[in-house]
Amino acid sequence: MAEQIVLKRKIAAIFAADIAGYSRLVAEDEEETLRRLAAYREVVDDFIARAGGRIFNTAGDAVLAEFPSAVEAVRCAIDIQESLRTRNMAFPPNRQMSYRIGITIGDVVERNGDLLGDGVNIAARLESLADVGGICISRTVHEQVANKLSVQFADMGAREVKNIPTPVHAYRVAMRREDGTYAPVPKDGRLRGVRRLLVMAAAAAGALVAIAAGTSFYLDYRESKPVQRDAAKAAAEALARLSAKPASPTPEAASPSPGSTALPAGQPSPAPQPAVSPSSASAERFAPEAVPFISERTRIALARDYVPAPSHKAFATTINGVSAYVSGQASEEAAKTAALEQCQQRAEASNGPRKCELYAVGDDVVYAHSRPPLPPQPWVRHDPLTERAFSAAEMPLIRDTGRDRLAANYGTARRTKAIALGPGGQFFYSVGGDLVDDVVRRNLEACGAQAGTACIIVALDDTFVVPVPTVMKATGFFHVASHTAIAAESRDEVARRLAAASSGWNAIAVGTAGHPGYGLNGDREETAIGGALADCATRDSDCRVIAIGPFTVEDN
Repeated sequence: MAEQIVLKRKIAAIFAADIAGYSRLVAEDEEETLRRLAAYREVVDDFIARAGGRIFNTAGDAVLAEFPSAVEAVRCAIDIQESLRTRNMAFPPNRQMSYRIGITIGDVVERNGDLLGDGVNIAARLESLADVGGICISRTVHEQVANKLSVQFADMGAREVKNIPTPVHAYRVAMRREDGTYAPVPKDGRLRGVRRLLVMAAAAAGALVAIAAGTSFYLDYRESKPVQRDAAKAAAEALARLSAKPASPTPEAASPSPGSTALPAGQPSPAPQPAVSPSSASAERFAPEAVPFISERTRIALARDYVPAPSHKAFATTINGVSAYVSGQASEEAAKTAALEQCQQRAEASNGPRKCELYAVGDDVVYAHSRPPLPPQPWVRHDPLTERAFSAAEMPLIRDTGRDRLAANYGTARRTKAIALGPGGQFFYSVGGDLVDDVVRRNLEACGAQAGTACIIVALDDTFVVPVPTVMKATGFFHVASHTAIAAESRDEVARRLAAASSGWNAIAVGTAGHPGYGLNGDREETAIGGALADCATRDSDCRVIAIGPFTVEDN
């Protein structure tokens, strides 16, 4: 009997992803590529399931999924790209495995679980327009998510794509840059205007070249005057820079240092540090007190042994502070190799990611990353009104797997220990340290290197040292200046009043007009919440609490 075919038409958000350069990766190392594909697919499948999506088709490296919500589809895509960015940090650029993702909302036909139709085809075409490690969405998706997600979008305009009769209006999702921030995106009209001017400039320069040469295109290409050729080249390069994709992350991974447990969160959104050119890095002279990640004890050893040592010498480290240095080698290359090998051996004896990088060669810094971002000091503020016993189950922002890791490895570990937390749920912790200031600094540096932005110390030893909300759910870090729910003219006042409220629980509420209400210096979370809502109600309507302590919040 022939199989019955069941057709069902519906509207869905369609997600299409595949790996850039997958054929090349397989050709270079098939077994390693297939192993990593399986590991990366576990990450992708998990995020899709968590977001309420359903994978309806796969082929090789490609994944097709449907979501009932465009917001969840885009949020899932961002989580996937940020999570895989971390895994790629352990590999050189030519071996990194990055997805392109396209998302649209469309009318599709479901046939025995599979989806067919223009919606699927358009999602696949949008995926081909995405940057490596990036996300491209249709205008219908942009209309659904623009005011619901705290990311920016670049208008790519209407694009002709294969096998689709009408142009597809596409938007690029602004992904995290290498320094952990998000690149500002010009407004659509301005972007189109700038591009139009650049195209006109390029065309005008090209016309000048053609007129001045007065001969065939072949001779013009070879013999046009340098000034005219440079004008055309500059205009073309400016246009290319305007739409250029971010550079690939620099390979990097972390390893726990001996005598400590330093584990990355396994969360989405960690990011590598921004790469700098070797010329700018080599201009910096090596100074032990400026080396990040390592302990004060190691800094002292570097000052005592490395700095005065003869050439040829080199120093290598990981973001966990596993390090090694050598001196008196036969050549500079021999010093580099020996330092990396010794560092790698030490890193591989630990239980974390194992990637050493050269920090210094001779007396010059060659580290290919900028310094990790740090918050302003003091890094820890003790306040008896808000401090309470640490509980892994109450850790804000992170996923349940991270809480389980903390419960198993942090809670009962010996002091000195600390947890640094990033705004996207990245966290880094170590245990069994010596000096409190040293432990705090190293955790902030390692967390900042992963998150690409400043982290905060949430727990020190067995105590939460920031107000961690439990009545409401923390969703991120609270930054007054950029919080759009607060009326622009009120943000400076909010910042001043919070700065003056140096003790107790602080909460901020806003109403529909963005007028703030304050609950400051409360002895409990509930007191601050009630005070903020009551104060807001005197000057606005439909008030809601948006911040408690350093966190943005929402209802549990």
